[in-house]
Amino acid sequence: MVATPGRVAADPGLPPVGGNFLWGVSSSGFQSEGFAPDSNWSRYARSGRAEDYRNSVDFFHRYDEDLQHAADLGVGVYRISVEWARVQPNPGEWDFSFYDSMIARIRAAGIRPMITLDHWVFPGWELNRGGWRNPGMVDDWLTNARAVVDRYAHLDPLWVTFNEPLAYAGKEQQIGDLGALDVAPMIDRMVAAHRAIYDHIHLRQPGAMVTSNIAFSAIGTAQADASFVDRIADKLDYIGIDYYYGGSLTNPPNLAALLTNQPSSLVLEPEGIYYVLRRYAQKFPGRPLYIVENGMPSDNGSPTTDGMTREDDLRDTVYWVQRAKADGINVIGYNYWSITDNYEWGSYSPRFGLYTVDVTTDPTLTRHPTAAVPAYRDITTSGGVPANYLPTRPPALCSIQDLPSSCFNPVTVPGR
Repeated sequence: MVATPGRVAADPGLPPVGGNFLWGVSSSGFQSEGFAPDSNWSRYARSGRAEDYRNSVDFFHRYDEDLQHAADLGVGVYRISVEWARVQPNPGEWDFSFYDSMIARIRAAGIRPMITLDHWVFPGWELNRGGWRNPGMVDDWLTNARAVVDRYAHLDPLWVTFNEPLAYAGKEQQIGDLGALDVAPMIDRMVAAHRAIYDHIHLRQPGAMVTSNIAFSAIGTAQADASFVDRIADKLDYIGIDYYYGGSLTNPPNLAALLTNQPSSLVLEPEGIYYVLRRYAQKFPGRPLYIVENGMPSDNGSPTTDGMTREDDLRDTVYWVQRAKADGINVIGYNYWSITDNYEWGSYSPRFGLYTVDVTTDPTLTRHPTAAVPAYRDITTSGGVPANYLPTRPPALCSIQDLPSSCFNPVTVPGR
């Protein structure tokens, strides 16, 4: 087998991940659908606290095109969210027509849906009641979530209850109306809601796989585990992990870039995903692990600081996922975030898409494939990168993703 151009053959024994591994792509409702009904986020976007929403990439009308792109990639999972604000525009009023059609199209393509019940958006009428400051939010949330589960459980989806729960609370505080003293009660209510809907999902779908994905941050992971993950640990069928940014002694993390949302200045260290997987494999022995989100942002398409390309970041990351699986870590799937660029919670500048879409200047919303599209197609076809693939970057020294283990037990690239 010939190594990828520009790389030296290495680690000839690295096996593919196997036929049962789940390759997927991701999106979320408000971020990509457009034509948004009244919700907390449609109000935030109109308030001046965030960039004008427009109609995002209009997944609402163009989902068939995006799903065809996913099918052409050879993925087996498509992650979406079923937006509460769209299916229940008013209390007691239901409309599932869009999701019925779109999810049927996913299944017709031979792809399994991964359904997120809450990707940070709830109806405007619920915001009028106080949103997550209102103790009654849990009952209202469960009314909607049970309706979604009852409607789609027969399709055997994978489930995500809350997307990045601590980041959710943080964004409600940053752009929404949540006060500092409201954060802990919001988290308590999400814990209660997750535990209740987990039982309902398993009632309707025996053998279901349910998680709440963790936004992995070396700085905040201990807090996330203690405040949320550990409190629902007995009601997680798999551990959903989101991994994007690195940091190490070699490449100190750019805290200013994180705080000001400057993607091109963030540290990309693909090997960090290995440390994250190793960390949670030790925390949850034997529990399946799934990379629910991973990808590379660019600032309006500009290069990253160190010149990492989207396709190289993808291949390097998949190399480390393969290494983790080969080393006995029970990782069962990987989703790329995201299938297209979208509305990144207040801005169109961060570009994550396999297909790039310039919402602000292109009224046709044309999907332009990036070089990561053929790279991902090769990966899904082959079960990973070639056995002789060599990452473009050597592992950094002392990754902050798993201190002090990354210093005393670092990952290495055979032959390098």
